[in-house]
Amino acid sequence: MTFELSEDHESFRRVVRDFAEKEIAPHAAQWDRDHHFPVDVVASMGQLGLFGLTAPEEFGGAGEDGDFTSLCVAIEEIGRVDQSLGITLQAGVGLGINPLLEYGTQAQKERWLPDLVAGTALAGFGLTEPGAGSDAGATRTRAELDGGEWVVNGAKQFITNSGSSVTSVVTVTARTGERPDGRPEISAIMLPSGTPGFTAEKACDKLGWHASDTHPLSFADARVPEDHLLGERGRGYAQFLATLDDGRVAISALSVGCIQACLDMALAYAGERQTFGGPIGRKQGVAFQIADLEVMLHASRGLTYRAAALKDAGAPMKQFKQAAAVAKLYSTESAVTATRIATQVFGGYGFMEEYPVARFYRDAKVLEIGEGTSEVQRMLIARGLGLPVE
Repeated sequence: MTFELSEDHESFRRVVRDFAEKEIAPHAAQWDRDHHFPVDVVASMGQLGLFGLTAPEEFGGAGEDGDFTSLCVAIEEIGRVDQSLGITLQAGVGLGINPLLEYGTQAQKERWLPDLVAGTALAGFGLTEPGAGSDAGATRTRAELDGGEWVVNGAKQFITNSGSSVTSVVTVTARTGERPDGRPEISAIMLPSGTPGFTAEKACDKLGWHASDTHPLSFADARVPEDHLLGERGRGYAQFLATLDDGRVAISALSVGCIQACLDMALAYAGERQTFGGPIGRKQGVAFQIADLEVMLHASRGLTYRAAALKDAGAPMKQFKQAAAVAKLYSTESAVTATRIATQVFGGYGFMEEYPVARFYRDAKVLEIGEGTSEVQRMLIARGLGLPVE
């Protein structure tokens, strides 16, 4: 098996890069300043086919012409100019569309997928709670059956694509009973936007990702039909853990885009900025740091697309899970380091919001947190090696 991208993937990369540089890059700084979520650009991404890269043709997707690797290429290229739009795509597909594809009934797919694939609607994924982050099994949100309806009560936190004007549905994990061993039974329930009792609270005031849509959610006797259960009752937690494996690789791709942006910006600035009679790039202290960016980029990209290739090849789940955790850990921590290096190369200008490195610096930190923290990835990797780590 080779992990080199095919010519088709590289051709697709050029298409997405052209779109990102023309439609996103000129506006990213202003969207960031205004905390503006560009719905029209999301729709344009849909028209380009980016939300349908893992979906069958019957729902408007790419079918056999798309794959998980293509999605990672698209996320990388969008993230290279704007991390906020990169995470919008990542969450829209990985956390919105893919769970429906994997676990949804035919009726659920026919109802929701065409608009989600077209980019005219977005879906959210409600796992994290105010008191349940890495310990997702500590979910407190509850759903009880009453007269053929699920009645949902509780709260979720930090949910992407959950409160925009085009959000159509959010799938949430909720306690639906108790297992024989006393552990909670956790299921996945789909709540359409506008459901009475379902509220997307005021948008989160974030350090970065200012142009992405992120909200806390609350549920007060929110009722949905019984057939809004996604997948098997009691399998919601397991389903979303599997969903997160794919998401970790997609976040790795977003991190690769961040590192590429840092390398591009630092390299250009090192050739332009003059000090002591010449460009700063001739100084070893600067040049060696930029060389480190190149190494991090190649290593992160290789790990990311190896994991994506394993996914597309249907590799054993244990092998893919380990590859996903390794890629996510290395690439996200490298992205944070890359933004620090790029900011240092820019010196005082790197601290100014008029330069994109400042935005990437703010955006990068959450990469080490979302889809499982670095600590969680180290735990998963250790367990994959056979260590009984808690």
